[in-house]
Amino acid sequence: MDPTILAIASLGTLVVAALTVPAGFGLSTMLTPLVLLLMGPHEAVAVVAIIHGAHNGWKLVLLKDNLDIDAVKRYGIWLVVGAILGALLQSSVPQNPLLLIIGIFLIILPLLTISESWTGYRIPEANDRIGGFGSGFMGGLSGHQGALRAMFLKRRLNDKMAYAATASILALCVDLSRIPVYLFYNQTDISDNVNLIIFLTLSALIGVNIGKRFLEKLKSDWIHYGIMVGIVCSGIYYVIEAIM
Repeated sequence: MDPTILAIASLGTLVVAALTVPAGFGLSTMLTPLVLLLMGPHEAVAVVAIIHGAHNGWKLVLLKDNLDIDAVKRYGIWLVVGAILGALLQSSVPQNPLLLIIGIFLIILPLLTISESWTGYRIPEANDRIGGFGSGFMGGLSGHQGALRAMFLKRRLNDKMAYAATASILALCVDLSRIPVYLFYNQTDISDNVNLIIFLTLSALIGVNIGKRFLEKLKSDWIHYGIMVGIVCSGIYYVIEAIM
């Protein structure tokens, strides 16, 4: 791979990894369009999943003292079930429909999140199972699990450190569930991009350390809304790619 492209991709991954620590989600959403410039959708989802798993694993190591175990119990099993089903389906869905599904999902979901702040509607806690399964399923299908999870989790955990730590372990549960499935179906594609994966993973780990400083010192609202805008823009990009 061209060293210039590799350097640009690594720098982009570092910035994205740092920004998404306070928000608790957004790495796949912001990183996938970058990786899509280098490979097809199925391969990109698998490659980003590995980077995403390393990112969340290291984030959990740094924030483990703030973990909310009750929230993990409410979401965990349903996340895993949804992630496995979504990952199995991802391997059988053609590329263009997959892009279209991802794009529509990414456009609608942030708008729903914003509208909830206008209406004051609070998702009942009994529906956490639905949120867990839906987040895991979309994570397995497209890699974009965080926005749906955040809709449910943010209401339960007001403490920013507890939210970030708990979001990281839930995301890691999805990653550990879907990556073996991706490896089974895309082993050759992943091995062909091992150098890219190594460089982007190292960049993501460095980004976590930088992002933790943001988390400790700054309010994350502006980063959260910035990522929401990025999600919508990414969704529009995917829809255009699918149609074209």
